[in-house]
Amino acid sequence: MGRKNHIDVQGSTISILTEQEYDLISLTDMTRSFPEGSGLIGKWITNKNTIEYLGIWESIHNSFFNYPEFRVIEHESGTNRFILSVGQWIIRTKSIGLQVKSGRYGGTYAHKDIAFHFAMWLSPKFQIYLVKEFQRLKEDEHKSEKLVWRYQRHLTKVNYHIHTDAIKEYLIPKELTKTQITIVYANEADLLNVALFGLTAKQWRYENSNLDGNIRDFATIEQLVVLSNLESINAMLIQQGVKQSDRLIQLNQIAISQMKSLITHGQRKRLE
Repeated sequence: MGRKNHIDVQGSTISILTEQEYDLISLTDMTRSFPEGSGLIGKWITNKNTIEYLGIWESIHNSFFNYPEFRVIEHESGTNRFILSVGQWIIRTKSIGLQVKSGRYGGTYAHKDIAFHFAMWLSPKFQIYLVKEFQRLKEDEHKSEKLVWRYQRHLTKVNYHIHTDAIKEYLIPKELTKTQITIVYANEADLLNVALFGLTAKQWRYENSNLDGNIRDFATIEQLVVLSNLESINAMLIQQGVKQSDRLIQLNQIAISQMKSLITHGQRKRLE
């Protein structure tokens, strides 16, 4: 199970699941405030206009869409004998836009585009409020993610002072000029860049000359977490007198291990 959220629309609490960057909205929850309840989903899926819309959406977004079977369904729709459930639609066409889930958060879910189409079919007013609340949720999530990113960036900068203090105390002779000290700092910073990103700051700027900022400004939250850890670990290794080439190997191995752990943990959280 992916990350779960909810929005309130005209007295109904509607579940939203995020799986592999897709937002799925519960059609079952959307019908709770209507007299016919979830039976409306069955009426909607057999509507000829609905089938036409779903076929277009799947053909654009789904490379495995069973187009010949869709044509059969489309041809049969509108006749008195036509019967179709969401589950049958999914199996017959290999649809990805609709999902039927069991368990605690069970029900029929749809990609947000399709959910908005269903909401319009239910009630134009309901659809307007649904879109409004969904957009508000996405804006709140974006603000939250941006705040976390800024916090991690700040933590990286704080740890950088610990890192540079260790360089100053253990690597820089007293007689070095300010220019020489700057070069040593730059080399140590690039040690971390190479260990984590596989590039020096100069190499990154050359390959991304169209971007404003530096390599760390475009890092993911996971990379910033690992970078923060690497700075502390490198400071400790410097204090222990480990030479730079050996530190680079160790830091790269640690970066690989921690990134794998963070990514695996993130995937696991999306499934829970």
